[in-house]
Amino acid sequence: MIDGGEAIRKLALNLARYSGLAPLARPFVGGIGAILMLHRVTATPERPNSVNRHLNIAPAFLDRLIADMKGRGYAFVSLDEAIERIKVCGKGGQFATITADDAYRDNMTEALPVLEKHGAPITIYVAPGLIDGAVDLWWDVIEDIVDTSSRLTLKTAGGSTVIDCSTQGRKIQAVARLNAWLTLEVAEEEQGTALRELARSNGFKFDSGRPGTLMSWDELRTMAAHKLVTIGAHTVNHRNLKRLSEADARHEIGDVRRILKEKLGEEPRHLAYPYGFASAVGCREVGFARDAGYASAVTTRHGVLRAEHAGFLHALPRISVNGRYQSVAHIRTMLSGITTPLANAGKMVVTI
Repeated sequence: MIDGGEAIRKLALNLARYSGLAPLARPFVGGIGAILMLHRVTATPERPNSVNRHLNIAPAFLDRLIADMKGRGYAFVSLDEAIERIKVCGKGGQFATITADDAYRDNMTEALPVLEKHGAPITIYVAPGLIDGAVDLWWDVIEDIVDTSSRLTLKTAGGSTVIDCSTQGRKIQAVARLNAWLTLEVAEEEQGTALRELARSNGFKFDSGRPGTLMSWDELRTMAAHKLVTIGAHTVNHRNLKRLSEADARHEIGDVRRILKEKLGEEPRHLAYPYGFASAVGCREVGFARDAGYASAVTTRHGVLRAEHAGFLHALPRISVNGRYQSVAHIRTMLSGITTPLANAGKMVVTI
């Protein structure tokens, strides 16, 4: 099945590059730097053609990308230093900082050696609920359920629906339907129960957590002691904050600082909002992050950093380095700044 949106985005990236617009635009719209966003970094993804393939890049690609950016004058700095550079409007030249969401184990085993080679710092955002197994990597679990089925029965308040999973194309559609059901129709606090009932009613053996997929607390302590690694917060339970009450959202944003200090010995200074798109974080959540005392907070909005972001340190955009665009040329085009207004209805300074 062809992803129409992905095809259009790649066409736009190629047009911007081959027309010469991207390199011409960079001095004017390239901004002062960028925050790169990673998830998984592994040469051996379990499902290289899965719906979630965008979450993974190869270590060799990360190596090429960092080398290319350094060759074009980017300084790779820690997130703390990036924030200081934003505050002084980027004086000192263009910079980049690398972030990774969810604390996948391959960040340690496969990404870290690449980062050490280049001396490139990384901030890893941790959700304690994911590490403890209190909440699930539901996007992976849904794929597991669909992959092992030719048909599923989904029980909702409106009745039961049979979902066809008999072909690869149907499986992709099934995953999309179940993702929408779990994230839009089921309350955040009830997702775990709903996911387990979906698995049980369709004969899927459900195991809490995914041993080996995410780092353990011992591994995170080792990473936290590494000179290139900063540990940030990804809320307590990786929930969509906009779908929570004020009290619950403040708990997710604020109490994670205490938990991570107890587990790792240091209170995190930086936050990544789970999901990070418009329906997951807005002005209310940005205010909560500021109230909780974070030095910065990042979204998943697409954009380069500009001097004006000094006034929006709790709503910073990132450039997603993901499996759908494993091309140094594509990332070059994104870093030129030309795609920032294209992805944000003309906005050059992307916040929320």
